[in-house]
Amino acid sequence: MPKEKTPAIAAPSGTVERALAILEFLSHQPEGIALGELADELGLPRSACHRLLADLVRCGYVRQVREQGDYVLTTKMPALGLNFLGGAGIVDIAQPIIDRLAEVSGELVRLALVDGDSLIFVAKAQGARTGLRYDPDMGIDVRLSCSAGGHAWLMTLSEERATELVARQGFGKPAQFGPTAPTTFKALMKTLEEDRARGYSLIVESYAPGMTAMAAPVTRRSQGTIAVITIAGPLLRLSPKRMQELGRPLQQAAHELALASAGSPLFTLRPAR
Repeated sequence: MPKEKTPAIAAPSGTVERALAILEFLSHQPEGIALGELADELGLPRSACHRLLADLVRCGYVRQVREQGDYVLTTKMPALGLNFLGGAGIVDIAQPIIDRLAEVSGELVRLALVDGDSLIFVAKAQGARTGLRYDPDMGIDVRLSCSAGGHAWLMTLSEERATELVARQGFGKPAQFGPTAPTTFKALMKTLEEDRARGYSLIVESYAPGMTAMAAPVTRRSQGTIAVITIAGPLLRLSPKRMQELGRPLQQAAHELALASAGSPLFTLRPAR
């Protein structure tokens, strides 16, 4: 199945920003990447990139596969994320609901949290037991303009706010996504209008060729949308008709997550937007 594309990263400035850019980029390179290629991808001088990598190696966040070899993340960074999510109660609260929806749908179900101006996948359950399985990378910034999750969040915002978020992230290159991905604000706003009328988003070959997805916002009255829950799978199995059948279970799961979210400080301490 198609893998999620490594997001384009603007050339960072400042030591902290550069170090974080390296960590973010390496999160998409599980097999490692050479110093020269990493520096070129991030637009950094090789000497500066090498110094930062040496510091990250010393602190235990990065290692070299072999002497003079490629650089990869250690498990220290993922462990920090898991500790944070575990302490916030996300897994205890969300996983049973996600598991039930995955069983009902027979497809991949994921939860993405609204984090500032981004949408980040943090939990999942795979409902497909046999055949084609769609299971892309976790922990990435969701492309708002062409994903079901992005549309489910954007449809709950004002047109001004939705436009601001998409403009900041960009539409990306058409070749990176599916043939029906919106490439203009006019097309996107029309799609969001249809999503609002339906109550959940629905895409067909927008994020990736041959793939479909649907998503519903998880909304708290005092805070607005705090997360989205998505169902994704191959078009051959997750057809538009099948997605319509799953509309009610999807919205019910979103409602359950909204009620259960009161038990997590990650939700209750999140400022209203």
